Amino acid sequence: MDLSFPEQEFDWDAHNIRKNRVRHGVEYTEAEEVFLDCGVRLLPDPTHSASEERHILLGKTKTGRRLFVAFVRRKGKIRVISARDMSKKERKAYHEKNE
Repeated sequence: MDLSFPEQEFDWDAHNIRKNRVRHGVEYTEAEEVFLDCGVRLLPDPTHSASEERHILLGKTKTGRRLFVAFVRRKGKIRVISARDMSKKERKAYHEKNE
């Protein structure tokens, strides 16, 4: 799976910005930072890819916060669906990749 993000342009809507902030305490700028993490782990999300190919990104923000980010690539831009703190299982998977 391609780990490069040449787009580096994000497509946000007000609903997702608000949802991630209220439900998960994640600002959209933090979610964007995960795409710059050199130790990022990119996974497919076949369960949620019926209408379009969705991906999961496990990575760290500039402050070291470990986030799970679900996203799609749409018209040359990255559209974040959801961003939250990693679960214990996800932290382990991220850590194992970066040992």
